[in-house]
Amino acid sequence: MNPLAVADPGGLIQSVDWTAVAPPLIAALAALAVLVADLFLPDRRKRLLGWASAAGLLLALLSLLPLVRGDARATFCLRTAAGTGACSYVADHFALAFQLIALGGALVAVLLSLHTVDEERLPGGEYWFLLLSSAAGAALLPASRDLATLIIALEVVSLPGFALVALRRDGRGAEGALKFFLSSVTATAVMLLGVSFVYAATGSIHLTAVADGLTHVPAQLKPLAEAGAVLTLVGFAFKVAAVPFHFWLPDTYTAAPLPVAGYLSVVGKAAGLAGLALVTSIAFHPYGRTWGLVLAVLAALTMTAGNAGALRQRSDTPHSAVRLLAWSSIGQAGYLLVPIAAAGYQHSARPLGATVAYALIYGLVNLGAFGAVAVVARTRGSRLEDHRGLFADHRWAALALAFFLLCLAGLPPGVVGLFGKVVVFGAAVDAGLGWLAVVMAANVVIALYYYLTWTAKLFAPAGEPRPAARRTPGPLAAALALTASGAVVLSVAPQLVLQVVGGSLF
Repeated sequence: MNPLAVADPGGLIQSVDWTAVAPPLIAALAALAVLVADLFLPDRRKRLLGWASAAGLLLALLSLLPLVRGDARATFCLRTAAGTGACSYVADHFALAFQLIALGGALVAVLLSLHTVDEERLPGGEYWFLLLSSAAGAALLPASRDLATLIIALEVVSLPGFALVALRRDGRGAEGALKFFLSSVTATAVMLLGVSFVYAATGSIHLTAVADGLTHVPAQLKPLAEAGAVLTLVGFAFKVAAVPFHFWLPDTYTAAPLPVAGYLSVVGKAAGLAGLALVTSIAFHPYGRTWGLVLAVLAALTMTAGNAGALRQRSDTPHSAVRLLAWSSIGQAGYLLVPIAAAGYQHSARPLGATVAYALIYGLVNLGAFGAVAVVARTRGSRLEDHRGLFADHRWAALALAFFLLCLAGLPPGVVGLFGKVVVFGAAVDAGLGWLAVVMAANVVIALYYYLTWTAKLFAPAGEPRPAARRTPGPLAAALALTASGAVVLSVAPQLVLQVVGGSLF
């Protein structure tokens, strides 16, 4: 008898839940379709590739609807004698929320990009393929439940990002892409070393099995496991742009096309947050108090550094509006880290609902802010000073940008931003992190200065003659209207997004 034979060879074959994997799969197939179509379409027809990309992302978003109702769905699972074991892909509420951010953010980025690709003469086929590929990775990551899939998904998000930044052929694009690339590769190498240590200590890469292994790790392997956990967190901290892994971000955002900068600030950050939340709350759950303290300190440093950098931004320097949004996104990352730190102190994933809710709010209004800056940049420029007196000749763009800035500041009428900060603040207080709540409150007050200063410029008298406003392209106007409408609806009915705070995510 063949010693390699198994009693039930058919049992080794798994069925794939195609409905569960549909969101990232549709985005990936759309990327391949766009790349192939680019080979055959004549130049005059290549604008259709952008609309095809939007259609693919819209279809991926619609594929989330069958997953909203009912229990979590899992696939690619290990089979054990007792039945189904650990799974590599789980479509639960946590995954669906971050997939909504990833695919929705990518769709808005496509609308922002349709005129940019034409006006800046970017290679359309490559641009849309890279954007869709990155979105597919961002949709895969929050559903990943083993360390290998997490790292692969994270790199699928990041690698196209380097190329998207470098597509602008003016020297700044190459410089920004190089800084992004070198920082990311270093962080990935550190993270891979950490994952190898964790695997050596626990014998598994599935998140639930890693948590069980860390609970029963032999004493001689405990230092190895602890070092692995720390190094793994370092890699994800870079993706979130947490201090001290944030220095690449302002230069990269100013070097990239504006839609790419907006995409990285929302979708790239959401992917890093999802990965960080998964490895901490599931895999490294036994070390909750330790990584909770580490992330609390990182959150305090990140929000403080981000707001300090934004305060130092001069209004008359080139690309100062984009740089301020970059530093603002670092400060916002600090707020997003607070509930993850609170989850470590409470030994529960419940506080993560605050991160999910705030990420949804932040993603919507930050992409809207980048869209408004893109409208202004077409005729005036991307300095803060270029926004002075915007209300006089571009009323709707000025009102939309003012509303987005007030949402980011957490001031009425941007009520949804205020509620988002309140739930994050509440997560810190409930976890006993009073000192972190005080730091956050101080930073929120500091941030009011530069948000309100920028808002005031929009309605101030113009200091010098400005070029006549150009007609806003339809897709750019649609992106601005979509994000502004969404922010208004959430300000009127914040419960639409805040309901995730008290719900079960896993």
